[in-house]
Amino acid sequence: MSRSVWKLPFVDGHLLKKVDAAIASGSTKPIRTMSRRSTILPKFVGLNFEVYNGKKYVPVSTKEEMIGKTLGAFSPTRTFYGHGADKKSKRS
Repeated sequence: MSRSVWKLPFVDGHLLKKVDAAIASGSTKPIRTMSRRSTILPKFVGLNFEVYNGKKYVPVSTKEEMIGKTLGAFSPTRTFYGHGADKKSKRS
């Protein structure tokens, strides 16, 4: 379900502080976050993030097409091993 139009996009405050600090310093170091629910804003474009998926941090580099989506959409939490009848793909 999407967020109401009259509400502003949600971004965690601590993530916004990290982004502002990275932009001010010109750092290319990825920003680690567990905030999967935060919306990607235009100021995030060009930055690198590491988004936690419950097991590890997945690298995400932001592009213009990602604006308005959440960070969690680019860090999958489940691994698809194939269908049960499909013998070609093995779990490894």
